[in-house]
Amino acid sequence: MDKTLKINSLAADNEEMLPICDREGKIIGKALRSICHKDKTLIHPVVHVHIINKAGEVFLQKRSKKKLIQPGKWDTSVGGHITFGEEISEALKREAWEEAGVVDGKFEHITDYLWECPLETEFIHVYKCRYENPEIIAKNEIDEGRFFSFSEIEKHLGKELFTPNFEHEFLRIRDELRAN
Repeated sequence: MDKTLKINSLAADNEEMLPICDREGKIIGKALRSICHKDKTLIHPVVHVHIINKAGEVFLQKRSKKKLIQPGKWDTSVGGHITFGEEISEALKREAWEEAGVVDGKFEHITDYLWECPLETEFIHVYKCRYENPEIIAKNEIDEGRFFSFSEIEKHLGKELFTPNFEHEFLRIRDELRAN
């Protein structure tokens, strides 16, 4: 079944077209990003990358206070939408460069899962990457970034410091993040 949505002729020419997938991650259509964020039934895939340094610390980004979702909270190292027609590997490289300046990252797949929040539903492909010197590139989306120890993260869980999605994901994958 093709769930491709007709594009509103008034939509901005530069708006992203996102793939739409079923609850198992299979692509079944496409829609404009703005439409995906208005209709929770339109599941769209994203990538998350957890950057780990040699000391075993996790790099987190602090979301801009201007963001619509979870402004000013600490979040996954890298996260972003996969655009329609883009491979996961391409999205990983693009997002890791755009958000954290990662060049030639080696991405290791951890898991995939469905995440639902009040605004949208995402099918998340989760990876980790060893990298020592990330830098914030997307300064319009990210206020700052730094490495956190596992104990520091665990100490602040449930205290509104992190996004709910990061907390959920961290608890789900922390053993995989610790593993070499």
